Amino acid sequence: MAAATLLALAAAALHASWNLIVKTSADRELAAWGQFVAGALLFLPVLVVAGLPPVAAWWFLIASGLVHLLYVEGLVRAYHHGDFSFAYPIARGGGALVGAVLGAWLLGDSLSTPAWIALAIVAVGLMSFVRPGASAASIGWAVFTAAIIGGYTALDTAGVRRSGSGVGDRFAYGVALTVCSAVALTVVGIARGRGREFTAMIAARWPWVLLSGICLTGAYSAVLVAVSIDGVDLGYVATLRESSVVLGALIGWLFLKERLGGARLLSSLVVLGGMIALIRAG
Repeated sequence: MAAATLLALAAAALHASWNLIVKTSADRELAAWGQFVAGALLFLPVLVVAGLPPVAAWWFLIASGLVHLLYVEGLVRAYHHGDFSFAYPIARGGGALVGAVLGAWLLGDSLSTPAWIALAIVAVGLMSFVRPGASAASIGWAVFTAAIIGGYTALDTAGVRRSGSGVGDRFAYGVALTVCSAVALTVVGIARGRGREFTAMIAARWPWVLLSGICLTGAYSAVLVAVSIDGVDLGYVATLRESSVVLGALIGWLFLKERLGGARLLSSLVVLGGMIALIRAG
């Protein structure tokens, strides 16, 4: 359990970092696309050493790669319509709730009554982010992104559990997922006629693209390793990982100078309280 906890917390910090890079980019769609491509290329040697995931996991990889198209679209639009300290916590925290429910419903994960109460506290904290004046678009896209996050988390949990018992096997699944997502994003991006813009963005911002690619692939692979540890449920890891909501609110308030950042930080602490309760219930 301790290893899963550390992996999930590391993933939270890495995840908040690459999302901040997307939020502050001039063209968020290109920035997100570049992150997946960079992550795929940088970590490709892992697949050379560990080998491809078994065939039983391929369908989950393909499905998740396609779902990530919706994820990137929702994330970009959520950041366009809402503050970082608003969109990020709702998307990530909401994704944890959806992931926990899907894990119990579809994957046979078991959560105790106290754990479900803790998840309810998380839900209340997330609802407190919505203040008068929040636009329907900002709320809608953040909630949409949360639903997609929960969906691909359940898909990838099922996939990684079919990828072998070794940590290397499971990490390789995360790299393979990044590759699948990068291919899907590249096909769609080129079809939209954005290939030249993408190349120009890489040339101008390559250090940031590389950094965000490392954060992206490292964060999600760490989560996949954590959920594959015996005795660790998807809901536990998915929710603990969302401790990044506190980082998101703090970054929006202190660094991006967002107007309601302080109030959202308080809401994120309620969410964190639910997460701590979930850990104790686990």
